[in-house]
Amino acid sequence: MAEDRRAQVAAGLGALCAGAGAGLVAEDVVWHVSHPVETLHTREAVEAGFWAPLRAAFAGLHRRDEIVIGGPNRRDTGGWWVACVTHYAGNFMAPLWGIAPSRHLAFLRAGEFYRVDDGRITRAHLILDLPDLMRQAGRMPFPFSYGLETLFPGPATHDGVCPQAGDGQQSLDVVERMLGDLHAYDPATFGSERQTGRQGYWAPGMMWYGPAGIGSNYRWDGFLADHRAPFLRAFPDRKGGNHYCRIGDGNYAAVSGWPSMTMTFKGDYLGVPADGRALTLRVMDFYRVAEAQIAENWVMLDYMDLFRQMGVNLIARA
Repeated sequence: MAEDRRAQVAAGLGALCAGAGAGLVAEDVVWHVSHPVETLHTREAVEAGFWAPLRAAFAGLHRRDEIVIGGPNRRDTGGWWVACVTHYAGNFMAPLWGIAPSRHLAFLRAGEFYRVDDGRITRAHLILDLPDLMRQAGRMPFPFSYGLETLFPGPATHDGVCPQAGDGQQSLDVVERMLGDLHAYDPATFGSERQTGRQGYWAPGMMWYGPAGIGSNYRWDGFLADHRAPFLRAFPDRKGGNHYCRIGDGNYAAVSGWPSMTMTFKGDYLGVPADGRALTLRVMDFYRVAEAQIAENWVMLDYMDLFRQMGVNLIARA
């Protein structure tokens, strides 16, 4: 059953944190990670390039899953996928990919998509919010944040890990309609059709949880002020939706592109002056749908890679 496969993958990922459970990963896996790790080929390379550095940096490394969903991919790339919002938790005691440790408890947030074939992960995409890890260590790499910097909360309904209620395909339908209309916007107000109101895609009390630099915000007005307006001023021609995976499960849906977005750097962003260069952005979105509206949205963006393209090394800056 799909429920069993979701739980098996979640349990296997927990075992991998502790150095066990390698059988969950196919020998010829392709494992994509946000910058600076990038793409790892083979199970041995994943162990050496991803798991071993995490275990060395975090004493008592373990996962705290907030969302674990699974289902068939609606995109042409196909496959059966598991998508997770999690935190890698432990005492941050040693450097990680050049990031100096805090020597205190830290929560490294992550968004993850795993393709599972015959019980094994054959392809993975992970975005780690390393800028937020720097922030927790007292070395915020951005000069300011647009919204609230906080730990990602789990769903308000506390049912995000292997959900039982709801229709995943209907949840994904709502998200896809929203994405279709979100693309076009009014350049004066940054609003888009059918996003709000009684028949809108977003619930009046929507919560939007973003990565370091953007932060989290509340209600459409907060989302508009803290993320959408600054982002569209900087990247007014952005085009998104180039997704390799879209799945729905219960009252949840998740989508991801690698990269999802193409855009031109036309306005200053997070203290970096615009220079007109072309950019791409890797994206993961996780949604909770209630009564045909989006109630919560967890967003992972590979800002390590985006700022690399903008000419900024965030690790060196921090």
